[in-house]
Amino acid sequence: MGSLAISIEEDSSEISHTFMKKLYIIIGVAIVALVSACTQQGEAESIVKEFIEQNAIAPEKMEHKYFAHLDSTKVVPDSLIKVMQNNKHELYKENIEYPQQTSGRMLYYLRMKYVYEGDTLSQTFYLDENLQHVVSFK
Repeated sequence: MGSLAISIEEDSSEISHTFMKKLYIIIGVAIVALVSACTQQGEAESIVKEFIEQNAIAPEKMEHKYFAHLDSTKVVPDSLIKVMQNNKHELYKENIEYPQQTSGRMLYYLRMKYVYEGDTLSQTFYLDENLQHVVSFK
């Protein structure tokens, strides 16, 4: 009976050790994913802020900027990107230069709320898949 108890304890110890290894791996992957998401969020916010500084008529009047969570999409066709690029926005300069967009690519989008002369406004900015440039906004 003693050898059976030792065998069960050894099996239980091996299962527990394997479980803990898997748990550590899962936690590690989750931490890496979380840090990566936070880094992408920060990069996207910086790109949008830079875009506003370069292209808004009065960027200093856009106060209390709040950014939603960064997300991605593949359902915005190139034709819609072109329409958004050609739209006139009263708070932005005309003839904004956008990077050349390759069709069929994934885009990131980031919603921003802000206060402009007492009004709360919202805009959505679309960024390229490498988080390098704003490709359009609405």
